[in-house]
Amino acid sequence: MSIPFCPYLPPPEPEMSYRSLRELRGGNIEAFYRTALTYGHYLWLKGCSGRAILAITRALYADLADEAAVLREWPLPYRALHWIVVNHPNQDFPGNPRISFQHQATRLRGERAALRRARAWAVWKLICSAKPELVADTTQGIKQLTLGKIEKRLAKHGHSNEVQIWQSAFRSL
Repeated sequence: MSIPFCPYLPPPEPEMSYRSLRELRGGNIEAFYRTALTYGHYLWLKGCSGRAILAITRALYADLADEAAVLREWPLPYRALHWIVVNHPNQDFPGNPRISFQHQATRLRGERAALRRARAWAVWKLICSAKPELVADTTQGIKQLTLGKIEKRLAKHGHSNEVQIWQSAFRSL
């Protein structure tokens, strides 16, 4: 079975590993962002959907300025994450990304927690629309946010055009 290229991610290098990201820790944040997207694409093409989502999420949570040049070519990866979930080849998804983002949205701490939580809820909503059959965590009494509340949080904590980028992911497929 051939795995399709994701149109929302940079073409991957022929060989990559976790070291590709580790080498950039504490360095150029734009290079880190692009490399996280590229490594996510590499993992996707290797059939590692769950690991691809983790790498792309590292890009999503990177501390990029609203006007970062890399964002003009590779906007925040909402479309890419949605596309990967939609195009995952079966219903057996590793690590249930719906639960993963639900937990991130309620448990992330530290620097920029409000922004990262808002982005986690935004991805959670994309996953719910892409694969509604993925179960939620109902054991911990997590109150799920509405579309309107997610938009308000992204507008408050995110980049100036982040709500529009996120909304375009819903319309992209």
